[in-house]
Amino acid sequence: MGFSDPKPLRASAAGKRIKGVQFYRPFIYGTIAKPFDDKDNPKPPGVPDDHTHSWTVFVKGVDGVDVTYWLRRVQFKLHESIPNPVRTIEGQRGKAFELRETGWGEFDIAIKLYFVAESGEKAQTLYHMLRLHPYGTDETAREAMRASGCVPSLAYEEQLFNEPYEHFYDILSSGAVPTGWSKPLETMSDITSIKNISLVKSGGKGKGGGGGLGAQTPGGVLERSAMIPLITRLPAEPFSRETEQLEVKKLRDAALQLAKKERKDVADLRRKEAYLSKLKADRIAAEKADGTKHRHGMTGVVSNHRSTGADCQPRYLWYTKLRINRAVIGLPWSSLGRGRQGNDMGLRWL
Repeated sequence: MGFSDPKPLRASAAGKRIKGVQFYRPFIYGTIAKPFDDKDNPKPPGVPDDHTHSWTVFVKGVDGVDVTYWLRRVQFKLHESIPNPVRTIEGQRGKAFELRETGWGEFDIAIKLYFVAESGEKAQTLYHMLRLHPYGTDETAREAMRASGCVPSLAYEEQLFNEPYEHFYDILSSGAVPTGWSKPLETMSDITSIKNISLVKSGGKGKGGGGGLGAQTPGGVLERSAMIPLITRLPAEPFSRETEQLEVKKLRDAALQLAKKERKDVADLRRKEAYLSKLKADRIAAEKADGTKHRHGMTGVVSNHRSTGADCQPRYLWYTKLRINRAVIGLPWSSLGRGRQGNDMGLRWL
């Protein structure tokens, strides 16, 4: 690949690990794509005809702060169809690790982070999807991407250094400094009252060898710190305390809506259960009433015949009654049916 991986310092050179200590450093990685356009983004000479977009993949600090004091090198592994798909960017103080290319298709990019040798840490790999076309479930956001002619796809991440070695601990804890400062301040007394405020480089010379403290940029961050901006200044990079609070509010509002819906669903369920219980009770009561009426009617018929035989059915009682009272109705025996060949009363007329 044309370079040698930075070898982590041996434990003897890096010192001992500081137990019970953690440092984290925020950073941003992602892609920004633009379709070729004769007016705003003309296609450079030599670009293949089927390439429709120019795009950039990068790793950088939040609010543009320097990250090279803990991140030494970044390797981007592109699609195999791209010439020289493995590209390596060496860190330059104050600049992002970025790679520019052109193409026509979307694909996953492997981003490998190489830390400074003083960290003693092994490289880590991230994966990110190159987006060329407006995406997402929010139609408003997609329309905004189309209108701007730019498709950003960014991710916020925090690199955690757990129990760093002594030498790296000294680097991480050397103190936050204003943007553009060439070396850490001798004391922190000058910036204790401006937490979450970035001091930007001015035209004069300061005692640190870089720019003076100069004007304050509200909502910015300090170098060599874990701070993020208070407010969002770039729509494409909405990683700030302001955005964080908006997201927290969205989560709280969603939780309230969910609790409200849950209470409504529970109330509806209880009403349905009560209605179902009433239907069951009505059915049981109807079955009991129908069963009692049926038993009473059958008892009356059988008692008139004075029989409890299993073969005795109501339609035969009329036939038997006629036989018993033949003298009363004055019919001869031959005129009475013997069996069930007649109508439902068991009669057969001659």
